[in-house]
Amino acid sequence: MGATGGTLLCFCSVLFILTETVCEFIRIPSSVHRGIEGKPLHLTVETHFLLDEAEIQGTWSHTSSSGVRVTLVTFNKDSTITDMTYRERLIFRAPNVSLTIKKLRLEDEGDYHLNLNMEFHNKTGLVTKEERTVHVTVDVPVSVPVLARSPLHAVVEDQANVTWSCAVERGTRVRFLWRRDGVALGPSDRHRFSEDNSTLFIGPVKKEDRGSYSCVASNPVSSPAGLSSRAAELTVYYGPYNLEVNSVQGLRTGEVFTINPGELVFFDCQADSNPPNSYVWITKSHNVTQVVTEGPRLEVRSYKLAQAEEYLCRAFNNVTKKQDEAQFTLVVASLGTGKEKHVQEDNSMSFLTAITVCSLFVIGCMLLFLIRRTCHPKRVLMSIYNRPLSDHKRPHRSGHEDATEDFGIYEFVSIPGKMESAQASCRSLARLESAQDMHTTIYDVIRHVPEMPCHSLLK
Repeated sequence: MGATGGTLLCFCSVLFILTETVCEFIRIPSSVHRGIEGKPLHLTVETHFLLDEAEIQGTWSHTSSSGVRVTLVTFNKDSTITDMTYRERLIFRAPNVSLTIKKLRLEDEGDYHLNLNMEFHNKTGLVTKEERTVHVTVDVPVSVPVLARSPLHAVVEDQANVTWSCAVERGTRVRFLWRRDGVALGPSDRHRFSEDNSTLFIGPVKKEDRGSYSCVASNPVSSPAGLSSRAAELTVYYGPYNLEVNSVQGLRTGEVFTINPGELVFFDCQADSNPPNSYVWITKSHNVTQVVTEGPRLEVRSYKLAQAEEYLCRAFNNVTKKQDEAQFTLVVASLGTGKEKHVQEDNSMSFLTAITVCSLFVIGCMLLFLIRRTCHPKRVLMSIYNRPLSDHKRPHRSGHEDATEDFGIYEFVSIPGKMESAQASCRSLARLESAQDMHTTIYDVIRHVPEMPCHSLLK
Protein backbone atom coordinates (compact mmCIF):
# COMPACT_ATOMS: atom_id res chain seq x y z
CA MET A 1 0.00 0.00 0.00
CA GLY A 2 2.90 2.37 0.79
CA ALA A 3 4.65 1.62 -2.51
CA THR A 4 1.42 2.15 -4.44
CA GLY A 5 0.69 5.43 -2.66
CA GLY A 6 4.23 6.66 -3.28
CA THR A 7 4.10 5.72 -6.94
CA LEU A 8 0.80 7.56 -7.35
CA LEU A 9 2.15 10.59 -5.56
CA CYS A 10 5.26 10.70 -7.77
CA PHE A 11 3.14 10.27 -10.88
CA CYS A 12 0.83 13.10 -9.85
CA SER A 13 3.77 15.34 -9.00
CA VAL A 14 5.36 14.81 -12.43
CA LEU A 15 1.99 15.29 -14.13
CA PHE A 16 1.37 18.50 -12.22
CA ILE A 17 4.84 19.90 -13.12
CA LEU A 18 4.53 19.06 -16.83
CA THR A 19 0.83 19.80 -17.49
CA GLU A 20 -0.33 21.64 -14.39
CA THR A 21 -3.07 18.98 -14.05
CA VAL A 22 -3.98 17.78 -10.60
CA CYS A 23 -4.68 14.09 -9.99
CA GLU A 24 -7.86 13.00 -8.13
CA PHE A 25 -6.75 12.32 -4.60
CA ILE A 26 -10.32 11.97 -3.23
CA ARG A 27 -13.44 10.49 -4.76
CA ILE A 28 -17.17 10.46 -3.85
CA PRO A 29 -18.96 7.41 -5.34
CA SER A 30 -22.25 9.23 -5.86
CA SER A 31 -22.91 12.92 -6.23
CA VAL A 32 -26.66 12.49 -5.55
CA HIS A 33 -28.14 10.85 -2.47
CA ARG A 34 -31.77 10.13 -1.65
CA GLY A 35 -32.49 9.75 2.03
CA ILE A 36 -35.60 8.98 4.04
CA GLU A 37 -36.82 11.28 6.74
CA GLY A 38 -35.93 9.90 10.14
CA LYS A 39 -33.29 7.55 8.72
CA PRO A 40 -29.47 8.00 8.76
CA LEU A 41 -27.53 9.04 5.63
CA HIS A 42 -23.82 8.37 5.04
CA LEU A 43 -21.83 10.59 2.65
CA THR A 44 -18.89 8.37 1.73
CA VAL A 45 -15.52 9.84 0.66
CA GLU A 46 -12.72 7.67 -0.72
CA THR A 47 -9.10 8.86 -0.30
CA HIS A 48 -6.46 7.78 -2.83
CA PHE A 49 -3.40 8.67 -0.75
CA LEU A 50 -1.89 7.70 2.56
CA LEU A 51 -2.99 10.03 5.33
CA ASP A 52 0.38 9.56 7.06
CA GLU A 53 2.16 11.14 4.05
CA ALA A 54 0.16 14.37 4.08
CA GLU A 55 -1.23 17.11 6.20
CA ILE A 56 -4.96 17.72 5.60
CA GLN A 57 -7.31 20.52 6.50
CA GLY A 58 -10.91 20.85 5.34
CA THR A 59 -14.55 21.69 5.94
CA TRP A 60 -18.01 20.26 5.35
CA SER A 61 -20.71 22.85 4.63
CA HIS A 62 -24.41 22.76 3.69
CA THR A 63 -26.37 24.96 1.31
CA SER A 64 -30.11 24.69 1.93
CA SER A 65 -32.83 24.95 -0.69
CA SER A 66 -33.27 28.59 0.24
CA GLY A 67 -29.61 29.28 -0.61
CA VAL A 68 -28.28 29.73 2.94
CA ARG A 69 -24.83 28.15 3.43
CA VAL A 70 -23.68 26.92 6.84
CA THR A 71 -20.34 25.36 7.84
CA LEU A 72 -20.99 22.11 9.59
CA VAL A 73 -17.53 20.76 10.43
CA THR A 74 -14.00 22.17 10.37
CA PHE A 75 -11.28 19.56 10.71
CA ASN A 76 -7.63 18.69 10.31
CA LYS A 77 -5.68 15.53 10.78
CA ASP A 78 -5.72 15.77 14.55
CA SER A 79 -8.87 17.68 15.58
CA THR A 80 -12.48 18.39 14.66
CA ILE A 81 -14.73 21.37 15.34
CA THR A 82 -18.46 20.80 14.78
CA ASP A 83 -21.09 23.55 14.73
CA MET A 84 -23.04 23.54 17.97
CA THR A 85 -26.37 23.35 16.12
CA TYR A 86 -25.42 20.10 14.36
CA ARG A 87 -23.22 18.50 17.00
CA GLU A 88 -25.85 15.96 18.08
CA ARG A 89 -26.88 15.16 14.53
CA LEU A 90 -23.56 14.53 12.79
CA ILE A 91 -20.84 11.89 12.95
CA PHE A 92 -17.39 12.90 11.73
CA ARG A 93 -14.15 11.22 12.76
CA ALA A 94 -10.89 12.58 11.38
CA PRO A 95 -8.70 11.75 9.58
CA ASN A 96 -11.54 9.86 7.78
CA VAL A 97 -13.29 12.68 5.91
CA SER A 98 -16.68 10.92 5.36
CA LEU A 99 -19.76 12.52 6.95
CA THR A 100 -22.82 10.79 8.49
CA ILE A 101 -26.15 12.46 9.28
CA LYS A 102 -27.75 10.50 12.11
CA LYS A 103 -31.42 11.32 11.47
CA LEU A 104 -32.50 13.14 8.36
CA ARG A 105 -34.90 16.03 8.44
CA LEU A 106 -36.72 17.66 5.60
CA GLU A 107 -34.58 20.79 6.04
CA ASP A 108 -31.47 18.69 5.47
CA GLU A 109 -32.15 18.73 1.75
CA GLY A 110 -29.66 20.68 -0.33
CA ASP A 111 -26.00 20.57 -1.36
CA TYR A 112 -23.16 19.37 0.87
CA HIS A 113 -19.68 20.69 0.04
CA LEU A 114 -16.36 19.12 0.97
CA ASN A 115 -13.28 21.40 0.75
CA LEU A 116 -9.99 19.64 1.43
CA ASN A 117 -6.46 21.05 1.42
CA MET A 118 -3.57 18.56 1.31
CA GLU A 119 0.19 19.04 1.64
CA PHE A 120 2.38 15.99 1.00
CA HIS A 121 5.68 15.30 2.78
CA ASN A 122 8.00 14.59 -0.11
CA LYS A 123 10.79 16.25 -2.06
CA THR A 124 8.26 17.81 -4.42
CA GLY A 125 6.33 19.51 -1.57
CA LEU A 126 3.07 19.10 -3.45
CA VAL A 127 0.16 21.18 -2.09
CA THR A 128 -3.30 20.60 -3.60
CA LYS A 129 -6.89 21.50 -2.92
CA GLU A 130 -9.91 19.26 -3.59
CA GLU A 131 -13.60 20.30 -3.61
CA ARG A 132 -16.58 18.00 -4.03
CA THR A 133 -20.36 18.62 -3.88
CA VAL A 134 -23.08 16.10 -3.01
CA HIS A 135 -26.79 16.79 -3.54
CA VAL A 136 -29.12 15.29 -0.94
CA THR A 137 -32.86 14.80 -1.36
CA VAL A 138 -35.00 13.85 1.61
CA ASP A 139 -38.05 11.73 0.90
CA VAL A 140 -40.91 11.86 3.37
CA PRO A 141 -43.19 8.79 3.61
CA VAL A 142 -46.78 9.58 2.74
CA SER A 143 -49.47 9.87 5.36
CA VAL A 144 -53.00 8.53 4.92
CA PRO A 145 -54.68 10.58 2.17
CA VAL A 146 -57.85 12.54 2.81
CA LEU A 147 -60.65 12.61 0.25
CA ALA A 148 -62.90 15.61 -0.43
CA ARG A 149 -65.78 16.21 -2.84
CA SER A 150 -67.58 19.18 -4.30
CA PRO A 151 -70.53 19.47 -4.13
CA LEU A 152 -71.22 17.47 -0.98
CA HIS A 153 -74.87 16.70 -1.71
CA ALA A 154 -76.27 14.15 -4.17
CA VAL A 155 -76.27 15.19 -7.80
CA VAL A 156 -78.64 14.77 -10.73
CA GLU A 157 -77.39 13.04 -13.85
CA ASP A 158 -76.79 15.18 -16.93
CA GLN A 159 -77.25 18.29 -14.79
CA ALA A 160 -74.25 18.43 -12.43
CA ASN A 161 -70.45 18.09 -12.27
CA VAL A 162 -68.40 16.60 -9.44
CA THR A 163 -64.83 17.39 -8.36
CA TRP A 164 -62.88 15.00 -6.17
CA SER A 165 -59.62 15.99 -4.47
CA CYS A 166 -57.04 13.87 -2.66
CA ALA A 167 -54.42 15.34 -0.29
CA VAL A 168 -51.78 14.09 2.15
CA GLU A 169 -50.56 15.88 5.23
CA ARG A 170 -47.01 14.65 4.76
CA GLY A 171 -45.14 13.06 1.90
CA THR A 172 -42.84 13.93 -0.97
CA ARG A 173 -43.03 12.99 -4.64
CA VAL A 174 -46.51 11.60 -4.03
CA ARG A 175 -48.36 9.71 -6.73
CA PHE A 176 -52.16 9.40 -6.66
CA LEU A 177 -54.43 6.67 -7.97
CA TRP A 178 -58.23 6.87 -8.15
CA ARG A 179 -60.66 4.00 -7.67
CA ARG A 180 -64.42 3.51 -7.92
CA ASP A 181 -65.82 0.38 -6.24
CA GLY A 182 -62.25 -0.93 -6.07
CA VAL A 183 -61.58 -0.51 -9.81
CA ALA A 184 -58.91 1.94 -11.03
CA LEU A 185 -60.15 4.96 -12.99
CA GLY A 186 -58.42 6.43 -16.02
CA PRO A 187 -58.97 9.48 -18.22
CA SER A 188 -62.05 9.53 -20.47
CA ASP A 189 -64.40 11.98 -22.13
CA ARG A 190 -66.05 12.71 -18.79
CA HIS A 191 -63.17 11.95 -16.41
CA ARG A 192 -60.24 14.39 -16.29
CA PHE A 193 -57.27 14.53 -13.89
CA SER A 194 -54.95 17.28 -12.69
CA GLU A 195 -51.25 17.22 -13.59
CA ASP A 196 -50.23 15.49 -10.36
CA ASN A 197 -53.38 13.30 -10.43
CA SER A 198 -54.54 14.67 -7.08
CA THR A 199 -57.83 15.97 -8.53
CA LEU A 200 -60.55 14.12 -10.45
CA PHE A 201 -63.18 16.02 -12.38
CA ILE A 202 -66.38 14.28 -13.59
CA GLY A 203 -68.74 16.10 -15.90
CA PRO A 204 -71.50 15.69 -16.67
CA VAL A 205 -72.37 13.04 -14.12
CA LYS A 206 -74.09 9.86 -15.34
CA LYS A 207 -75.85 6.95 -13.66
CA GLU A 208 -72.72 4.78 -13.94
CA ASP A 209 -70.70 7.33 -11.91
CA ARG A 210 -72.48 6.38 -8.70
CA GLY A 211 -70.48 4.24 -6.28
CA SER A 212 -67.76 4.24 -3.64
CA TYR A 213 -64.70 6.41 -4.42
CA SER A 214 -61.24 6.31 -2.85
CA CYS A 215 -57.74 7.50 -3.66
CA VAL A 216 -54.38 5.83 -3.05
CA ALA A 217 -51.22 7.81 -2.26
CA SER A 218 -47.69 6.41 -2.61
CA ASN A 219 -44.07 7.44 -3.19
CA PRO A 220 -40.74 5.61 -3.63
CA VAL A 221 -40.15 5.24 0.10
CA SER A 222 -43.63 4.01 0.99
CA SER A 223 -45.06 0.53 0.67
CA PRO A 224 -45.60 -0.53 -2.95
CA ALA A 225 -49.37 -0.69 -2.47
CA GLY A 226 -49.48 2.80 -0.97
CA LEU A 227 -52.03 4.10 1.52
CA SER A 228 -55.73 4.35 0.73
CA SER A 229 -58.15 7.00 1.87
CA ARG A 230 -61.50 6.26 3.45
CA ALA A 231 -64.16 5.52 0.85
CA ALA A 232 -66.85 8.10 0.09
CA GLU A 233 -70.15 7.45 -1.67
CA LEU A 234 -71.36 9.41 -4.64
CA THR A 235 -75.15 9.40 -4.93
CA VAL A 236 -76.59 10.11 -8.35
CA TYR A 237 -80.27 10.72 -9.08
CA TYR A 238 -81.24 9.06 -12.37
CA GLY A 239 -84.00 7.34 -14.29
CA PRO A 240 -86.47 5.98 -14.97
CA TYR A 241 -84.81 3.30 -17.13
CA ASN A 242 -85.95 -0.13 -18.42
CA LEU A 243 -89.63 0.25 -17.60
CA GLU A 244 -91.49 -3.10 -17.63
CA VAL A 245 -94.99 -4.42 -16.90
CA ASN A 246 -95.18 -8.00 -15.62
CA SER A 247 -97.81 -10.40 -14.30
CA VAL A 248 -97.57 -13.94 -13.00
CA GLN A 249 -101.10 -14.68 -14.22
CA GLY A 250 -102.57 -15.07 -17.65
CA LEU A 251 -100.69 -15.67 -20.88
CA ARG A 252 -98.33 -13.06 -22.33
CA THR A 253 -97.50 -12.68 -26.00
CA GLY A 254 -95.40 -9.61 -26.66
CA GLU A 255 -97.40 -6.64 -25.41
CA VAL A 256 -100.66 -8.64 -25.15
CA PHE A 257 -101.86 -10.31 -21.92
CA THR A 258 -104.66 -12.88 -22.20
CA ILE A 259 -106.66 -13.80 -19.10
CA ASN A 260 -109.58 -16.12 -18.41
CA PRO A 261 -113.10 -14.72 -17.92
CA GLY A 262 -113.85 -13.99 -14.30
CA GLU A 263 -110.15 -14.06 -13.30
CA LEU A 264 -108.60 -11.53 -10.90
CA VAL A 265 -105.21 -10.39 -12.29
CA PHE A 266 -102.42 -8.25 -10.82
CA PHE A 267 -99.92 -6.25 -12.91
CA ASP A 268 -96.63 -4.83 -11.57
CA CYS A 269 -94.85 -1.84 -13.12
CA GLN A 270 -91.11 -1.57 -12.43
CA ALA A 271 -88.28 0.72 -13.58
CA ASP A 272 -84.69 1.43 -12.57
CA SER A 273 -84.68 4.82 -10.90
CA ASN A 274 -83.26 6.83 -8.00
CA PRO A 275 -85.21 8.00 -6.09
CA PRO A 276 -88.09 5.53 -6.70
CA ASN A 277 -90.61 6.55 -9.32
CA SER A 278 -94.22 7.51 -8.88
CA TYR A 279 -96.54 5.35 -11.03
CA VAL A 280 -99.87 6.05 -12.74
CA TRP A 281 -102.06 3.47 -14.51
CA ILE A 282 -104.10 4.73 -17.45
CA THR A 283 -106.69 2.97 -19.56
CA LYS A 284 -107.44 3.83 -23.19
CA SER A 285 -110.83 3.27 -24.75
CA HIS A 286 -112.11 4.91 -27.97
CA ASN A 287 -109.27 7.47 -27.86
CA VAL A 288 -110.31 8.46 -24.35
CA THR A 289 -107.79 8.10 -21.51
CA GLN A 290 -108.68 7.67 -17.90
CA VAL A 291 -106.51 7.34 -14.80
CA VAL A 292 -107.33 4.02 -13.14
CA THR A 293 -105.07 4.05 -10.08
CA GLU A 294 -101.68 5.15 -8.74
CA GLY A 295 -98.83 3.02 -7.45
CA PRO A 296 -96.69 0.20 -8.87
CA ARG A 297 -99.52 -2.45 -8.84
CA LEU A 298 -102.74 -2.63 -10.85
CA GLU A 299 -105.65 -4.93 -10.00
CA VAL A 300 -107.96 -5.95 -12.84
CA ARG A 301 -111.20 -7.94 -12.57
CA SER A 302 -111.81 -9.50 -15.95
CA TYR A 303 -115.60 -9.71 -15.61
CA LYS A 304 -115.69 -5.90 -15.68
CA LEU A 305 -113.86 -5.78 -19.02
CA ALA A 306 -114.90 -6.12 -22.61
CA GLN A 307 -113.06 -8.51 -24.91
CA ALA A 308 -109.97 -6.26 -25.13
CA GLU A 309 -108.72 -3.07 -23.49
CA GLU A 310 -105.51 -1.04 -23.63
CA TYR A 311 -103.57 -0.06 -20.52
CA LEU A 312 -100.57 2.20 -19.96
CA CYS A 313 -98.14 2.45 -17.03
CA ARG A 314 -96.38 5.78 -16.67
CA ALA A 315 -93.33 6.15 -14.37
CA PHE A 316 -92.16 9.62 -13.30
CA ASN A 317 -89.02 10.64 -11.34
CA ASN A 318 -89.82 13.72 -9.29
CA VAL A 319 -86.12 14.71 -8.99
CA THR A 320 -84.79 14.16 -12.50
CA LYS A 321 -88.13 15.27 -14.00
CA LYS A 322 -87.93 12.38 -16.46
CA GLN A 323 -90.66 9.88 -17.27
CA ASP A 324 -91.22 6.69 -19.26
CA GLU A 325 -94.27 4.70 -20.39
CA ALA A 326 -95.10 1.06 -21.08
CA GLN A 327 -98.28 0.10 -22.96
CA PHE A 328 -100.03 -3.27 -23.23
CA THR A 329 -103.34 -4.79 -24.34
CA LEU A 330 -105.47 -6.91 -22.02
CA VAL A 331 -107.62 -9.58 -23.71
CA VAL A 332 -110.32 -11.63 -21.98
CA ALA A 333 -110.55 -15.11 -23.52
CA SER A 334 -110.60 -18.74 -22.50
CA LEU A 335 -107.16 -20.23 -22.11
CA GLY A 336 -108.33 -23.83 -22.72
CA THR A 337 -105.39 -24.44 -25.02
CA GLY A 338 -103.04 -22.25 -23.12
CA LYS A 339 -101.22 -22.24 -19.90
CA GLU A 340 -104.27 -22.65 -17.63
CA LYS A 341 -105.35 -25.82 -19.46
CA HIS A 342 -101.99 -27.43 -18.81
CA VAL A 343 -102.20 -26.44 -15.18
CA GLN A 344 -105.70 -27.89 -14.88
CA GLU A 345 -104.65 -31.09 -16.65
CA ASP A 346 -101.73 -31.48 -14.29
CA ASN A 347 -104.00 -30.93 -11.30
CA SER A 348 -106.58 -33.41 -12.68
CA MET A 349 -103.93 -36.05 -13.23
CA SER A 350 -102.67 -35.62 -9.69
CA PHE A 351 -106.23 -35.88 -8.31
CA LEU A 352 -107.04 -39.01 -10.35
CA THR A 353 -103.80 -40.65 -9.26
CA ALA A 354 -104.62 -40.04 -5.62
CA ILE A 355 -108.13 -41.47 -6.05
CA THR A 356 -106.77 -44.59 -7.83
CA VAL A 357 -104.24 -45.29 -5.09
CA CYS A 358 -106.85 -44.88 -2.34
CA SER A 359 -109.33 -47.15 -4.16
CA LEU A 360 -106.77 -49.91 -4.62
CA PHE A 361 -105.89 -49.71 -0.97
CA VAL A 362 -109.53 -49.98 0.15
CA ILE A 363 -110.19 -52.91 -2.23
CA GLY A 364 -107.13 -54.75 -0.96
CA CYS A 365 -108.27 -54.31 2.65
CA MET A 366 -111.75 -55.61 1.83
CA LEU A 367 -110.38 -58.69 0.03
CA LEU A 368 -108.12 -59.47 2.96
CA PHE A 369 -111.04 -59.14 5.36
CA LEU A 370 -113.30 -61.44 3.30
CA ILE A 371 -110.60 -64.07 2.92
CA ARG A 372 -110.03 -64.05 6.66
CA ARG A 373 -113.75 -64.38 7.45
CA THR A 374 -114.36 -67.13 4.88
CA CYS A 375 -111.36 -69.40 5.08
CA HIS A 376 -110.50 -69.26 8.81
CA PRO A 377 -106.79 -69.77 8.24
CA LYS A 378 -106.23 -70.94 11.77
CA ARG A 379 -108.82 -73.72 11.56
CA VAL A 380 -107.61 -74.81 8.15
CA LEU A 381 -104.09 -75.16 9.44
CA MET A 382 -105.31 -77.11 12.45
CA SER A 383 -107.30 -79.43 10.20
CA ILE A 384 -104.33 -80.06 7.97
CA TYR A 385 -102.10 -80.71 10.92
CA ASN A 386 -104.51 -83.12 12.68
CA ARG A 387 -106.02 -84.80 9.56
CA PRO A 388 -105.70 -88.68 9.65
CA LEU A 389 -104.35 -90.65 6.78
CA SER A 390 -106.61 -91.07 3.78
CA ASP A 391 -108.93 -94.02 3.75
CA HIS A 392 -107.33 -95.80 0.84
CA LYS A 393 -103.97 -95.85 2.58
CA ARG A 394 -105.19 -96.88 6.03
CA PRO A 395 -106.33 -100.47 6.50
CA HIS A 396 -109.92 -100.91 7.50
CA ARG A 397 -110.46 -101.56 11.18
CA SER A 398 -113.76 -102.16 12.85
CA GLY A 399 -112.88 -101.55 16.44
CA HIS A 400 -110.57 -99.61 18.67
CA GLU A 401 -107.52 -101.83 18.35
CA ASP A 402 -105.29 -98.92 19.34
CA ALA A 403 -106.52 -96.14 21.57
CA THR A 404 -104.07 -93.65 20.00
CA GLU A 405 -105.96 -93.85 16.74
CA ASP A 406 -109.09 -92.45 18.38
CA PHE A 407 -107.62 -88.97 18.26
CA GLY A 408 -109.13 -86.76 15.53
CA ILE A 409 -112.24 -84.90 14.52
CA TYR A 410 -115.52 -86.64 15.37
CA GLU A 411 -119.01 -85.78 14.19
CA PHE A 412 -121.96 -85.98 16.49
CA VAL A 413 -125.39 -85.86 14.90
CA SER A 414 -128.52 -84.83 16.63
CA ILE A 415 -131.64 -86.48 15.11
CA PRO A 416 -135.07 -85.25 16.12
CA GLY A 417 -136.75 -87.66 18.37
CA LYS A 418 -133.64 -89.67 18.88
CA MET A 419 -131.62 -87.48 21.34
CA GLU A 420 -133.96 -88.39 24.21
CA SER A 421 -132.43 -91.81 24.44
CA ALA A 422 -129.42 -91.46 26.60
CA GLN A 423 -128.68 -95.16 26.33
CA ALA A 424 -127.43 -95.08 22.73
CA SER A 425 -124.03 -96.50 22.49
CA CYS A 426 -121.05 -94.33 21.71
CA ARG A 427 -120.10 -96.49 18.81
CA SER A 428 -123.56 -96.21 17.19
CA LEU A 429 -123.29 -92.43 17.34
CA ALA A 430 -119.79 -92.47 15.99
CA ARG A 431 -120.65 -94.82 13.10
CA LEU A 432 -123.39 -92.60 11.70
CA GLU A 433 -121.71 -91.54 8.47
CA SER A 434 -124.68 -90.10 6.70
CA ALA A 435 -127.74 -88.39 8.01
CA GLN A 436 -129.78 -86.47 5.45
CA ASP A 437 -132.36 -85.28 7.96
CA MET A 438 -129.93 -83.98 10.63
CA HIS A 439 -130.57 -80.57 12.05
CA THR A 440 -127.45 -80.04 14.15
CA THR A 441 -123.82 -81.11 13.72
CA ILE A 442 -121.37 -80.86 16.57
CA TYR A 443 -117.59 -81.08 16.00
CA ASP A 444 -115.23 -81.88 18.72
CA VAL A 445 -111.67 -83.08 19.02
CA ILE A 446 -110.99 -85.94 21.34
CA ARG A 447 -107.95 -85.24 23.45
CA HIS A 448 -106.83 -88.73 24.61
CA VAL A 449 -110.11 -89.55 26.38
CA PRO A 450 -110.37 -93.19 27.49
CA GLU A 451 -113.44 -95.21 26.64
CA MET A 452 -116.25 -94.50 29.12
CA PRO A 453 -120.03 -94.62 29.26
CA CYS A 454 -121.98 -92.50 26.81
CA HIS A 455 -123.58 -90.26 29.35
CA SER A 456 -120.13 -88.79 30.22
CA LEU A 457 -119.59 -87.65 26.56
CA LEU A 458 -122.96 -86.03 26.36
CA LYS A 459 -122.44 -83.92 29.44
